[in-house]
Amino acid sequence: MGSVTIYDVAAKAGVSIKTVSRVMNNEPNVRPVMRERVLAAAGELGYSPNLSARSLAGSRSFVIAVFVDAALTIDHWQSERGADYLSRIQLGATLVCRDAGYHLLIELIDHEGPQVRQEVAALLAALKPDGVILTPPSSDNAVVLELLDKAGTPYVRVGPERAEGLGPRVHMDDVAAAREMTEHLISLGHRRIGFIVGEPRYGASQARREGYFEAMRARGLPISDAWIRQGDFTFQSGLDQAKALLALPDRPTAIFASNDDMALGCIAALAEAGLMTPGDVSVAGFDDSPSARFSRPQLTTVRQPVAEMSSVAAKLLIEQARNGAVSERPVDELLPFALIHRASTAPPPR
Repeated sequence: MGSVTIYDVAAKAGVSIKTVSRVMNNEPNVRPVMRERVLAAAGELGYSPNLSARSLAGSRSFVIAVFVDAALTIDHWQSERGADYLSRIQLGATLVCRDAGYHLLIELIDHEGPQVRQEVAALLAALKPDGVILTPPSSDNAVVLELLDKAGTPYVRVGPERAEGLGPRVHMDDVAAAREMTEHLISLGHRRIGFIVGEPRYGASQARREGYFEAMRARGLPISDAWIRQGDFTFQSGLDQAKALLALPDRPTAIFASNDDMALGCIAALAEAGLMTPGDVSVAGFDDSPSARFSRPQLTTVRQPVAEMSSVAAKLLIEQARNGAVSERPVDELLPFALIHRASTAPPPR
């Protein structure tokens, strides 16, 4: 017996081919009873729509692409933070795509390489995605945005640094989150608070530093240049920069690291120095990765709505592909963060 076709499903369900197509593409305005009849016929016949055939039948490819930084993938994604971030991006978008009959593809983009223009152009030509989810730093990369605009490919920027005139974005308020975490440390009684900045290529790193500055200034607290250390989102950089902070004659009583991996490096540095967390120095992170819950002590941190952001981005792109038109309302979706209080922060020692 040959492979089952859309014509076989239509005949068994007693409907038109167009109705079968609309059901398989999960399009709206199909009566529930009709949808159930078509799905039942497809199930009995073992019919599975072919992605290529679907894209040939209309203008859609039924593909959503996610652009991820290749350099960060190679150098840092092996860390807990990187693996967790990418898995949450995938999870949020995949669930939406699956329900809508779409495929999600992860594409690595080398933003530092000389061939980024050719690389992105080739990906768009080969995949012809219905939309692209841009994660940092793609969400602010001028070359990537230019190529998407020229190709007429819809995109949504997740967690971008810049807002104005660069297309729809879904984000959280990194400045406010870092400000609230710093205020939490101040409310515990800390006055000397060290801060480890994240990878400088990422806008979130600068936003979190600004939130720390805002909280310290609002309370009239001094900010020593020696308390601000440059990390790169890795455990090792947190370890190294925490050692530098602990070597200061007026060492901080609390350290706020821009992500959980660096915060865990701080806890390790304290242990190597024979100091206790939080008895001698409190430590706070950012991300709420699985390691934050499994560390000893468990890490006080900021929970990012990563899966939620990618989910919203995928919904926006699929909705636009179905409607065939760009919404006149500028899309700027701000999702909430949460401070997670755990055992790594406490009042400073007397």
